[in-house]
Amino acid sequence: MRGFRLVRVVLLMTCIRQSQVESQSTPAQGSPAGAARQAQAAEGVTPEEASRRDHQRLMDLLGIKKLRPGQENDANYDEARANIYGSLPDPLIEKSGKRVTTPKEWWSARRPEIVDEYDREVLGHTPAPLPKVTWEIVSSKAESVGGVDVLTRQLAGHVDNSSYTSIAVTIEATLTTPVNAKGPVPVIIEIAFGPEFLSAVRNSIPEMFPGGPGNDGEPWQVQVLKKGWGYAILSPTSFQADSGAGLTSGIIGLMDKGQPRGLNDWGCLKAWAWGASRLLDYFETDKTVDAKQVGLEGHSRFGKAALVAMAYDQRFAIGYISSSGEGGAKLYRHSYGEPLSHMMNDKLYQWMSPQLLKYAGPLTPADLPVDNHELIALCAPRPVFVGAGLTGKYVNGGPRTDGWADAKGMFLAEVGAGPVYRLLGKKDLGTSEFPPMGTALIDGGLGFRQHPFGHTPAPNWPAFLEFAGHSIHAPGEANQSAGAR
Repeated sequence: MRGFRLVRVVLLMTCIRQSQVESQSTPAQGSPAGAARQAQAAEGVTPEEASRRDHQRLMDLLGIKKLRPGQENDANYDEARANIYGSLPDPLIEKSGKRVTTPKEWWSARRPEIVDEYDREVLGHTPAPLPKVTWEIVSSKAESVGGVDVLTRQLAGHVDNSSYTSIAVTIEATLTTPVNAKGPVPVIIEIAFGPEFLSAVRNSIPEMFPGGPGNDGEPWQVQVLKKGWGYAILSPTSFQADSGAGLTSGIIGLMDKGQPRGLNDWGCLKAWAWGASRLLDYFETDKTVDAKQVGLEGHSRFGKAALVAMAYDQRFAIGYISSSGEGGAKLYRHSYGEPLSHMMNDKLYQWMSPQLLKYAGPLTPADLPVDNHELIALCAPRPVFVGAGLTGKYVNGGPRTDGWADAKGMFLAEVGAGPVYRLLGKKDLGTSEFPPMGTALIDGGLGFRQHPFGHTPAPNWPAFLEFAGHSIHAPGEANQSAGAR
């Protein structure tokens, strides 16, 4: 066990080095947030004040006077009071009222409607055309991870900034593949937290670190390698900072030529998802990677980004969406844990379209034309596994929980996506009853498991990998997946 923990520490430190996320005190030269902070410092404005001003600018443009309360003590943790916003939109009824009864109708009519509604009201419109990305292998290193001989390559995706040379953008990632593979291997991409975030949560979320509650088994990277697969780590904040102050830099700032976002522009979730798709572009050129068997994993805010990437890019083969909560796999209409108004405050609003502010102020989730069972449905028929931790409100002295992310709200979203999976010939979760703690629902195209710990993806990795094994296979491995999955 001590050896495994040492591997976890080494891998965590590797992730931290690879992420290259700027710190609050010393932003990295050339990074999106670093460039934005230098400009703001020259004007005597802190990043926090810049975010607050931009947030207020958007509220003024939308005519919003104030948002609903959204602090921790405003959250509901009583399941009996969670369903206050009425029934969900039916993913199989077109806006005209016509019911979708064939896969052709889903692909040609209903699915585009849902995408349009997410673009318009929730995630924002992706600008077009987006610039070309040219990939470079910065370095290669032969090493051993968990007893497996691997080659780790540091990658840099240089974004063409000829349209606005004042902003430079580079996508940073690493790729690790087993050297003795019999052919191209499946790869799981982790959209990774960087050192700034990890430093901030070290004391408040110890389960995110090796040896923390529920996080003392084999590292996920070792588990993946033992299946004969590879893994990649994508640093999302290398190309789009996670702050309102950074919206005038990074890929969003590049597309807006350094100007503030418009009311219909995309947010960080879509930008991070764009970066994941560009990494997949590179994998399609790499002979060591089976690009048709590339999966995505993300936890918390990056679980949201992984789900968005799965929904918008049908090339991704599978997703592990961990504790993504509000704005991710959780139903907006299930009022438990984080409120929508919290996610749209001046510290987090950058994730979404400015239009979503309306639903945290004068409107409510009941007014949304979509809900996140439909975001999951956009991934169909590809397999999606949703993981979460312990529900309930965390109280000092008690067990740490993942109640903020709302495990049941995410489970119910998968249930709501089930009809689309069935229409496309796949199995759904197999039940609409919330399962007992630790029960892995992994026999269909949708998977779910709740673990008894806090805000960490670690305890659900074995269940996800078993789920993934139904459809993802190492070179030379027999395909034993069931046709209905």
